[in-house]
Amino acid sequence: MGLRKWLAMACLVPLASAPAQAQQAAPKQRLFVLTDIENEPDDTQSLIRLLLYSNEIDIEGLVATTSVHMKTRTAPETIRRIIGEYAKVQPNLLRHAPGYPAAAALDRLVARGQTAYGMGGIGAGKDSEGSRRLIAALDRPDPRPLWVTAWGGPNTLAQALHTLRATRSPADVERLVAKLRVYTISDQDDSGAWMRREFPGLFYIVSPGGYGAATWTGIMTVVEGADNKTISNDWLAANIQQEHGPLGAAYPDVAYGMEGDTPSFLALIPNGLSVSERPDWGGWGGRYTLRTPPLAELDPKGFNGGVPVDPETRPIWTNAIDKVTPSLASPHGAAIKPGERSYEGYRETIWRWRDDFQNDFAARMDWTTRTPGEANHAPVVRLGHSERLTARAGDRLTLSARGTADPDGDSLSYHWFAYPEAGTCPGGIKLSGAESLYERSITIPAFDRQCEAHFVLRVTDKGSPPLTRYARVIVTVEPASGK
Repeated sequence: MGLRKWLAMACLVPLASAPAQAQQAAPKQRLFVLTDIENEPDDTQSLIRLLLYSNEIDIEGLVATTSVHMKTRTAPETIRRIIGEYAKVQPNLLRHAPGYPAAAALDRLVARGQTAYGMGGIGAGKDSEGSRRLIAALDRPDPRPLWVTAWGGPNTLAQALHTLRATRSPADVERLVAKLRVYTISDQDDSGAWMRREFPGLFYIVSPGGYGAATWTGIMTVVEGADNKTISNDWLAANIQQEHGPLGAAYPDVAYGMEGDTPSFLALIPNGLSVSERPDWGGWGGRYTLRTPPLAELDPKGFNGGVPVDPETRPIWTNAIDKVTPSLASPHGAAIKPGERSYEGYRETIWRWRDDFQNDFAARMDWTTRTPGEANHAPVVRLGHSERLTARAGDRLTLSARGTADPDGDSLSYHWFAYPEAGTCPGGIKLSGAESLYERSITIPAFDRQCEAHFVLRVTDKGSPPLTRYARVIVTVEPASGK
């Protein structure tokens, strides 16, 4: 997404001297999926959503695996069946955006992973088509990291790492492990803890232990006192399943929870908010901190199908806490106002964005059957300054969305807000002015050390469904002493 750069005020430390040309779009993220599809309907739900974003994510593997909930079989045929439904709508998707891969290309990515459960499928001579393809993806001369998301058991990845360690030099193993970015939906077999212990340099996002203590559950959490409409069965029927063509019709009803696996790839969607390499900054897929969680925090006696819950041996990317006060639409006066209730927890790091990513999903499903003139498309967010600014105590900065536009000509709503949990400035920095202004100001307080403050611009069009894109501005605040 392009951003124009110029100085907001003369008091800023100079970062640019004139509006800059739009930046080039960031490279697509590489993704290799491990899924215990057919364990329950949510893997199929997540796969359908993923295919609607296959023009913006480079999918490099779709591997059927086992899990603690499906220990003795894999179901690659279900992946192929859903790709078959995608094939029927791919030509229409291309009318809305370029880059949707041919169904035949996606079908070639399907493979079977380990057919045994957990560590029982790891060892010499236990390679599978899935683990071999994963190694081949790592070996490609591509400078981008490879994201591996495990929607079920991750032992196909564990076998790939076992084989690499047995057949490659330590330096080569270290190089290839450094390319991996792993997000597992909790631990659905006993190989996750083994990988984190045996490969301490492996980038790993996970909420270990009982599912009740997992960030990913925020996608389906019914929040007391909040509007939960976009995860209701009625909403899914009206916006995804019914009268939305063959791919929508293939979206199954919820059995236990809606799309529990989807958070593993939401941060890879380029929306202006998520920065996949910085889980601590937060985004559609949640927010995570790098630390070693204590055993008691992992809900070791909670439900997880019986996977052993061991103490973590090193820092991992895991649950972070956000405090959220949802802003509410107002029928009169100011368009949006702060709500009266605040929420705090790890699930909040996902559900705070939920209406936005659900509406985005609904719009993409519209693309499967409607013409470009009949469907909605997301606004294009631009800033009147750089994404990174530097200031000192007493400086007053103006944050501006000047230049933002909508491809469909829809009216736009603006919402600037601080995201203190993503930054390092104690107490954060408050914005002045009404919440719905496209420009808002901040006055920099004094801090005794250098810190960073994060501000998020949320732009939503008035199309149907309303679509949202973002920009994140990071202000580096120099200490009052200048040291």
